[in-house]
Amino acid sequence: MTSENPFGLTGRVSVVTGASSGIGAEIARALGAAGSAVVLVGRSPDRLAAAAEAVAATGAQTATVAVDLCQDDAPDAIVAQALAAFGRLDVLVHSAGIYAQASLADTGDDLLDDHWATNVRAPYRLTRSVSPHLRPGGSIVFVSSMSGHVGSPNDSAYCLSKGAIELLVKALATELAPAGVRVNAVAPGNVHTPMNRELITPEVEKEILAMTPAGRIGEVGDISPAVVYLASAASGYVTGVSLLVDGGVVAQ
Repeated sequence: MTSENPFGLTGRVSVVTGASSGIGAEIARALGAAGSAVVLVGRSPDRLAAAAEAVAATGAQTATVAVDLCQDDAPDAIVAQALAAFGRLDVLVHSAGIYAQASLADTGDDLLDDHWATNVRAPYRLTRSVSPHLRPGGSIVFVSSMSGHVGSPNDSAYCLSKGAIELLVKALATELAPAGVRVNAVAPGNVHTPMNRELITPEVEKEILAMTPAGRIGEVGDISPAVVYLASAASGYVTGVSLLVDGGVVAQ
C-alpha cells in the first residue's frame, strides 16, 4: 500500500478461497497484480498450482493450501500455513461456493445442507479463525451474489445462503470495526465461469440478456477489480456494504 496508489496492496498478504478456478482464480491474480502476496485455497492441488502460476506471473509471491473448507480442521490449517509462508494476514476473500438449481419440491435436506455448509458455515468458521490475526486496515470480502438481493425460482437454497451472507457482512462489519477491520461483499450477477458453463445454454443466455440492462453476461474480470478496491486503502471508509456487479439487474 502506498500513498501514491490507494488501490495498491504492496506488503499485504491475501487469502483467497475458491482460488483454483473461475472468479476466485481471477481475484487471486488481480490481488497479486496489485502487489499482494496471495495464499490460494482450494480442493484440487493441480488446479491450485495452475492458478498460482498465473498469480506468480504478475510478480507476486504465492502459497497454496489444498483443503476442503467444510472439514473441521480447515480454518486452522489455512491460518497456520498462511502464517508459516508469510508471517501475517491482511485480506481474506471468500470466493468458494456451490450453486445447484432445484425447485422447492426437489430441494432435499442434503442439497439444502450442502449450500449452507459450503456457502455460509465454512466462510463463517474461517473468518472466526482469521480475524484475530488481522491488523488495523485489514479487510474481509465475501463474494455474495445478486441472489442475496433478489429471489428467483428454483434457486431457494442458493438464495437462502447468499441472503445469509449479506446480513452476516453487516453484523461482522459492526463487530470488527473497533479493531480497524472492514467487512464487505461483492455481489456478482450472471458471470461466465466453469461452474455454470453447462447451465448457460443458448436459450438461457437469451433470457439473461433480456433481463440485464448492460446487455451482456459478465466475465470474471468484471468482478476482481471490485474486490481489489474493497481490499485496498481506497475503500478505507467503506464497511458493511454489498457492491453489486450485475450489469444493472437489481436496479430494475
